[in-house]
Amino acid sequence: MIRILALLAGVAAGAASAQTVEERLNDYPTIARADYIFGCMAANGQTRPVMEKCSCSIDRIAGILPYEQYVEAETVLSMQLTGGERMAVFRSAASARLLVANLRRAQAEAEILCFQ
Repeated sequence: MIRILALLAGVAAGAASAQTVEERLNDYPTIARADYIFGCMAANGQTRPVMEKCSCSIDRIAGILPYEQYVEAETVLSMQLTGGERMAVFRSAASARLLVANLRRAQAEAEILCFQ
């Protein structure tokens, strides 16, 4: 009986961890994915093949970065474009640079896998 309970507990834990991975891969809201795709298409062309590549790209990025980190990196990039002394922290802080570097790596991987 103890073996069966232990086995069931292990199966339940495995299912919970698999669900966590699936949730992490799907934690990007549809509007965020659509926004990325529209921007990507504006930069690369307004064709069906480009749309498919851009969709692939955001899916790859979503598989690498949790949505929260994606939003943080996008926010840092946006703040870096704003001038002024108050925004200097977004250009010089190590944590801000790390967020952007992680996003850039995810984008580079997505570009290699989706646009080649």
